[in-house]
Amino acid sequence: MQIEKTPIEGLLLVSPKVFRDERGFFMESWRKELWSAAGIGPDFVQDNHSASVKNTLRGLHFQTSPGQGKLLRCTRGRIWDVAVDLRPFSPTLGKWFGVELDDKECRQFWIPVGFAHGFCVLSDYAEVQYKCTAAYDPRTEAGIAWNDPEIGVEWPISDPLLSMRDQTNPTWEQWRASH
Repeated sequence: MQIEKTPIEGLLLVSPKVFRDERGFFMESWRKELWSAAGIGPDFVQDNHSASVKNTLRGLHFQTSPGQGKLLRCTRGRIWDVAVDLRPFSPTLGKWFGVELDDKECRQFWIPVGFAHGFCVLSDYAEVQYKCTAAYDPRTEAGIAWNDPEIGVEWPISDPLLSMRDQTNPTWEQWRASH
């Protein structure tokens, strides 16, 4: 497997070894000792799987204490995946990093605790699967506006399909002022 660091400390792109032939492919999507050696080592306690149509945008979501680390991959289709640094004393606080993930390259995106996460669907349909380091707890669920001008994520779609929650999430400034 190949690990790529990103401009934001802690965010990693993982390219597992993919064995392809005329039948298709095989890959290890998770192997504790290898991923742990690369710094992706907390125990995962929950797996999530979502399906979305083109132009769906989900995010920017995060869990407050204890937070959730996430190891994501797009298992069908193509997405633009984004993480925003919310760690209070980080030199990249408020900065974002985005990467295209798809079912061809099989790359994974490691997002540790302390980041908001979101993605939009670029293909007609996409499925995203991810492992989480903490179980979902609605009491710690939080979100910030996907189009917050202070953060300035450059989404590659202009008119996203949004949930009611994502239409009404506070700005980052509003969220910080209330916490």
